[in-house]
Amino acid sequence: MPITFSWFKQHKDWGIFLLRLFIGLRLIYGVQDNVLHWEHMLRFRDFLKTFHFPFPLICAIASVYLQLIAGIMIVLGWRIRYASLLMIINFLVALIMVHRNDSIESMTAPLSILFSAVLFLFHGAGLISIDKK
Repeated sequence: MPITFSWFKQHKDWGIFLLRLFIGLRLIYGVQDNVLHWEHMLRFRDFLKTFHFPFPLICAIASVYLQLIAGIMIVLGWRIRYASLLMIINFLVALIMVHRNDSIESMTAPLSILFSAVLFLFHGAGLISIDKK
């Protein structure tokens, strides 16, 4: 008996929705401590200083709030291509500046977010989204 995947094909927007939910919530979770506690933001600034980022406090604030806003947009499925483009840029910079010498295991989280953002850029939010309502 051949396996058919027609049910999954009919409900493919649920797959995109679940990935959006995971990636968006992961982005929000990853920066919430910096948003809620200024001392965490300053530690992130100091971390960026060690990698020779120009204007590390501005870079820290920009990265944190871009990830927060993009995470919310991705969860909601609102203007997801714009959010994805910003996350592609953000995570390419992170991978090049910070993670370039890391093992593949330690790069898995940023790479997952990067390639999910690439998928969202090409595919969009799907039917289960604010953009489609």
